[in-house]
Amino acid sequence: MWPVFTNIGDAAMTLPAAFICTVWFAKSDLRLAMRWVLALALGMALVGATKILYAGWDIAFPAMDFRVISGHAMLSTSVWTVAFALLFRSWRLPPVLGVIGGLLLGALTGLARVQDHSHSLSEVAIGWVLGALVAAVVLRSAWRAGTVRFSPIGATAVLLFVSVLTYGHTAPFERLIDAHSTGLHNRFAANIARFF
Repeated sequence: MWPVFTNIGDAAMTLPAAFICTVWFAKSDLRLAMRWVLALALGMALVGATKILYAGWDIAFPAMDFRVISGHAMLSTSVWTVAFALLFRSWRLPPVLGVIGGLLLGALTGLARVQDHSHSLSEVAIGWVLGALVAAVVLRSAWRAGTVRFSPIGATAVLLFVSVLTYGHTAPFERLIDAHSTGLHNRFAANIARFF
């Protein structure tokens, strides 16, 4: 069962779903869509920064059992919370039910990463909180601005279609970070040595 939640939280599945949310937001308010893209990009940048610092510089906090923020937990929590809230609103159901569903799915994704020994509990907890903050920033603005309701059948079908196409694929971000972090560290160290 746990690999299902890992797949659901992978960037190969969550980023296409995030793109669908971006289009939905853009139909209501382009600024709202940009806020969503920016909030998600900042969340991803924080995750990436911790991974680069750990892979290239071996920076970790053993007392907290923390090395890197879980990207799966952050993406799953932020993207599915927003997607489910928008879907529930389209079906004229309380969006808060979608928010609860997305937060729960993000927590299950985080637990899956603990179960497969990819992350510690502190790493997925921080990822979950970061994802919840990204979703909260955007949804708070969305409800204030009032978003367009979509055809509930069409919106559900699009999200399901993209999810089925992307399920089980793995984004190459982890491999890219591992492959290039040492080079970044070496270039940084060389530049510092030249400066001093």
